[in-house]
Amino acid sequence: MTTANYFSATDMLALADEYPVGPAFVARFTSMSRDELRALQEERFQTLLARAWKVPFYQRHWGAKGIEPGDIRGLDDITKLPPFDKSDIMASIEAHPPFGDFHGMELYPPAERPPVVVHTTSGTTGKPQVLLYGPKSREVQNLLIARFYLLQGLRSDDIVHSVYGHGMVNGGHYLREAVLHWTNAIFLPAGTGSETRSVQQVAMMQNFGATVIVGFADYIKHLAYVAREQGLEPGRDIPIRMISGHMGREAVEMLSESWGGVDVYDWYGVGDTGAIAGQGPDRQGLYVNEDAQYLEICDIETGVAVDDGQPGDMINTCLFKDDIYPIIRFNTHDVSAVCTDPAPSGLVLRRIEGFLGRSDNMIKLRGINFFPQAIGGMLAERTEFTGEFICRATRDARGRDELTVTVEVRGEADAALEKAYSDLLRRKVGVAVYVAFAQPGGLASLTEIESRQKPIRLLDERFDGTT
Repeated sequence: MTTANYFSATDMLALADEYPVGPAFVARFTSMSRDELRALQEERFQTLLARAWKVPFYQRHWGAKGIEPGDIRGLDDITKLPPFDKSDIMASIEAHPPFGDFHGMELYPPAERPPVVVHTTSGTTGKPQVLLYGPKSREVQNLLIARFYLLQGLRSDDIVHSVYGHGMVNGGHYLREAVLHWTNAIFLPAGTGSETRSVQQVAMMQNFGATVIVGFADYIKHLAYVAREQGLEPGRDIPIRMISGHMGREAVEMLSESWGGVDVYDWYGVGDTGAIAGQGPDRQGLYVNEDAQYLEICDIETGVAVDDGQPGDMINTCLFKDDIYPIIRFNTHDVSAVCTDPAPSGLVLRRIEGFLGRSDNMIKLRGINFFPQAIGGMLAERTEFTGEFICRATRDARGRDELTVTVEVRGEADAALEKAYSDLLRRKVGVAVYVAFAQPGGLASLTEIESRQKPIRLLDERFDGTT
C-alpha cells in the first residue's frame, strides 16, 4: 500500500464544494435556512465527536467530569463538555512530548496516517504552542480565509502584500496557501519587520505594485508611517486599494486614512481554528463561518452562554477538524459579542462584533473591566496620535492599581496636551489614568512592533514584573 501524499489524502475539489468560496458561498448562504444550517452543523458535529472520543486527550478531559459518549447526543448537549484552552494543550505536550496526546495521529496505521502539517503559535503570551493539521483540516482552513478575502473584494489581478509571520508560525503560511490555492491573486510573503525590514517592505510594495495588504492593523499602520519617512505618499505612490486583517478595536478610520482612504476589512481567527468570522462588503459585523465553526459566547467568569449583544469569551468548535487535532469547545479567551441587528447582506450566518479584547489580559481598574487593546480606538480622536501606545499596570503600597498610558505623538508634548489626553481617557475609560508621551518610534522597543505579529500593549507589573 502506498502512503497518501498531501494532495491524494483528501479530495480537494470536493472540499471546495462542501466549503464554497466566491459567488458559490454567497449563493449557498443566502438561500439556506437556519434550520438547514443547523442540520448541517449537527451532521458535521457527530463525525467530529466520534473522532474526538478516540483521542486520549478528550478521553481524559471529558472522563474526569464523568462524561460518557452516550451523554452527548448533539449540539444541544455541547455545554455538558468542559471547555479547554492553551494551558491544557501545553500540559498535554509537557506530559507527552513533543506533540502531546491531543492530535490522534496514533489512531492511524503507519501506512494510512495522512500527512501532518506542523506549526506553532506566535508565542505572544509565553512558550509557543504546537499546532497540527491533516490535509483536510488544513485545506478547509485555507478555504475559509479565501472565502472572506473574495467576499471582501479580492480580485484575480491583485498583488497581495502579506505581513503575517512565517518560520514556525502558522499565520503567514496558511494565508499564502489560501491565496495561492483558492484565488488567482499574486502573493508577496514579506512577513514581519524582523523577517523583511520595514523599509524593504515599503520598497517591495512600490516595486511590485501591491494593491492589497493583509496582516495585523498595528504593523500595517506602521508601514504607512515608514513610507512617509521614505518620501512616499501611501495611496498615491503605493496604490493600495484594500486592507484585510485583524483590526481588533483599532480605529479603522485611522488605518484607512494612513493609506489614503483605502477600504479596510476585519476578520477574526486563531491559529488552532483558522478563520472563524469575517466582514463582508457591508462591514457591519463579522459573519461567522457557521458551516465550519460552532461559536459560543460565554460569560468570562461563569462560562455560561450570554445573551446576544453581551460580551463574553469566544469558545469555538471546529466542525471540519475530524482528521488531526479535533477541536471541541476551545476557549480562545478572546472577547466578542453577537450582533443583534439584521444582516444587510441577506446571508443566513450569525455575525459578531469582532475582537474586543482578551479576557486573560483584562484589568479591573477600580471596579471597571478594562481591555488595554481598546486604548487605540480611544486615542484616535487626537490628530497628533501616531497610533502607537503601551499601557503599564502597577500596584502601589496600599494595593491600589494604577494605569499609565504612554502615547506616541507628533510635535511638542506639554502640560496642556497631557491634560487633554488625561481628560479624554477619563471620559472613555471611566476612571483616571496617568498619561506619558513618547516621540514617533519611541515605543518600538517596548511594543516590539517590528518583530511581533501582535505588538505588546500591556506591561503588567502588579505581581511579578512580567507582561
